[in-house]
Amino acid sequence: MVCVRIDHYTFGQIAVDGRNFQSDLIIFPERVQENWRRQTGHRLDLADLQTVLSEKPDLLVIGTGYFGRMQVPQETLAALSQAGIAVRLDKTGAVVAEFNRRQQEYARIVAALHLTC
Repeated sequence: MVCVRIDHYTFGQIAVDGRNFQSDLIIFPERVQENWRRQTGHRLDLADLQTVLSEKPDLLVIGTGYFGRMQVPQETLAALSQAGIAVRLDKTGAVVAEFNRRQQEYARIVAALHLTC
């Protein structure tokens, strides 16, 4: 199992394994998907998570932004659950800490992070 560490997060910036990013991203155990965009700005729909679904993680942590403004509809959460993916949803700062802490518990953990708002 490959472990990725989030070194630091602040509004609009994140460091992952020593690399700095300034746009939303998805962190997989083996790679980082940079410049992640959603079809509808501050709303997370299932279509925005196709790469996550194809990876079939055990846990998906979703960072809804520094202030928690990204909305995640119930139908998105229900579809993830139906796919057998556990979800932890919170402001990005909270899930960053959880992502680092819970990597030993889950064989495959993925983080989808909105870095601003």
